[in-house]
Amino acid sequence: MTETDRRKVLYVIVCAAGPAGDVGKLVTLAHQQGWDIQIIATPSALDFMDTQALEAQTGHSIRSEYRKPGQPRSPKADAIIVAPATYNTINKWANGISDTYALGILAEAPGLDIPVAVLPFVNTALASRTALQRSIEILCDEGVRVLFGPGEFEPHAPGTGDTRLENFPWSRLMLEIDKAMPRHYHSESSTPGDDVDERA
Repeated sequence: MTETDRRKVLYVIVCAAGPAGDVGKLVTLAHQQGWDIQIIATPSALDFMDTQALEAQTGHSIRSEYRKPGQPRSPKADAIIVAPATYNTINKWANGISDTYALGILAEAPGLDIPVAVLPFVNTALASRTALQRSIEILCDEGVRVLFGPGEFEPHAPGTGDTRLENFPWSRLMLEIDKAMPRHYHSESSTPGDDVDERA
């Protein structure tokens, strides 16, 4: 199969927050638009998801660790979505910390010119922190699309996150990726972070 014949591949990076349990909604939307989905989870996010159901839905094993020598690589990413994105992951990513497989993928993505859309899930106390605001600014300056603010993701009061799950705007992510794809699709960029773990 040639590069132009293969299905476009979307990495969905899932963090440990309430909406993670509904990531199947995003998979459905992406499948309707012809995407092949590879879910990548932070280690803590695995407990939030029905991994068996999602693997059946996507046709791929969920990745949360670096592959071992001899194991196959994931398909090459044409775009990446991070949702729900937590305070922890956003700050680590912006500050160059790559201590999980998911963060390893994200660390390389801007440098590979892969379009990335991020949908945070944080409360107003966390959103008020200068650290988070600076991290979002850093990521936006590197070309990452962070959906944060009026009309996008608006933080909820502490302790009320469960009331926001039903209306988590998954469809906005697909709109952002669609806008980014025309100038990126069919590029020859590498797959980010899919080597064996070389941090030792």
